Amino acid sequence: MTDLPFAIIGFDLDGTLLETHRDLGAAVNHALGLGGFDPVPADQASDLIGGGAKIMLQQAVDRQGGMPEKEFRKLYKQMLAYYAENNAVHTRPYPHAAEVLAELDGLGIAMAVVTNKFESFAGQILAALGLADHFVAIIGGDTMGKGRAKPAPDPIFEAIRRGGGGHLAFVGDSSYDVRAARAANVPVIGARYGYCDKPRGELGADAEIDSLAELIPALCRLG
Repeated sequence: MTDLPFAIIGFDLDGTLLETHRDLGAAVNHALGLGGFDPVPADQASDLIGGGAKIMLQQAVDRQGGMPEKEFRKLYKQMLAYYAENNAVHTRPYPHAAEVLAELDGLGIAMAVVTNKFESFAGQILAALGLADHFVAIIGGDTMGKGRAKPAPDPIFEAIRRGGGGHLAFVGDSSYDVRAARAANVPVIGARYGYCDKPRGELGADAEIDSLAELIPALCRLG
């Protein structure tokens, strides 16, 4: 039986457990169309993921000249309304996600999602995909309050609290994840298959994996 040196595993969502860029891209393009902007090509949507939906839309708008803040806020709300109804159309778990979560469950490991996506959206999507029951906590970008989402350490501390305490390792695909883990003083594994915003070897993680199939062995090595 595998003996993990961690009591809790924290997971980022977009680009770590779930491939979400098609639904996020569709929501961004819906808003861009309403604002009179050109759509983002599907193969570029993943480049905008990282800091949450608002930053994703802001970057897409700024690339086309920007818009006044009041108009942007309206467009952002329209994007969220669309995404609320269309967030699990094309979104799918990455290969091996279900198997790894089941194996960690079998080992008695507490698991938490720590994402910059709204908590309600994260819970809705995980439930639609049949994965929500694996997690003792789903912590969104809005869960801890304004200014306390990743890269702040607060949501990771909350994941430790809800997981019953003990040693946590975090898994994520972006510099937001690594910075949050470093601020919380927990080890972090970089998911290279996701929406990484740094070149290979430059994410700053303690280890990098190319597939979720490599996760449990990597966690054992970190111990």
